[in-house]
Amino acid sequence: MKKRQVIITSIAIACVLVLASVLIYFCGIVIPRKIKDEENNRLWEEYYQQKISHFQEENKILENVDVVFIGDSLTEGYDVENYYSEYNVVNRGIGGDRTYTLEDRLQVSLFDLQPKVAVMLIGGNNLGTMFDDYENIIIKLKNNLPQSDVIILSLTALGKSLKDKNALVQKNNKEIFALAKKYNLHYIDLFSPLYDSGTGEIVSEYTTDGAHLTEKGYDVLTGQIKPVIDEIL
Repeated sequence: MKKRQVIITSIAIACVLVLASVLIYFCGIVIPRKIKDEENNRLWEEYYQQKISHFQEENKILENVDVVFIGDSLTEGYDVENYYSEYNVVNRGIGGDRTYTLEDRLQVSLFDLQPKVAVMLIGGNNLGTMFDDYENIIIKLKNNLPQSDVIILSLTALGKSLKDKNALVQKNNKEIFALAKKYNLHYIDLFSPLYDSGTGEIVSEYTTDGAHLTEKGYDVLTGQIKPVIDEIL
C-alpha cells in the first residue's frame, strides 16, 4: 500500500513539475515574445504612417517625375538620387514593406506622381504569401499608369542565415517573370548577378547581413537597371 502511495505521489510531483515548466516557458518566453512582436508591429505601423505622410507632402511639390522606385528596405536603402542623377527620380521604399501593404499605398506612393517609369521590387518580406497580392498590384499598375513604362525587378539572392530560402526565391522569380511577360512589362533579373553558385548564396561583398545590400551590391543592381531606364527615356 505504501509503495503504491509513493508511486502515486511521485507521479503527481512529476506532473506538477512538468506543468510548472510549461508555465515558466509560456510566461517567460512565449508571452514576452508575443509582446515584443506586438511592439515591433506597432513601431513599424507608426513608421509606415510617417512615411506615407511624408510622401503626401512631397507629392504637393513634385512634378514631371521621370522615375519612381517603389518597394521595401532594399529600395529605401537605394541611393537612387545619386545613381540616377540625370533624371528626376523619387524613392518610395519603406523598410519592412510586404506586398499587401505596398498594394494599399500605391495611390500616394506612385499613382499620384504619374512617372514616366515605375520600378518595383517587392516580396522579400513575405516570400510565402507574396502571390496573394502580386498580380493584383500589376493589374493596378497597368490600369493606373497607362502612359508609364513599368519595370518589375526579380527578388535578390540571399545569404548567411537566409541562404536556405534561395530555392524559394528562385521559384518565386520564375512566377514574377511569367507575370511580367503576361502583362507585357519589363523584367530585370537581379538574382543571377548577385548570386555565387559556388557557395549557394549572395556574393559576400554584396551584402551586409545576407539580405540587405552594400554599396557594391547596389552598384550591381544599377548596372542591371540603368541601361533599361536609359533606353526607355
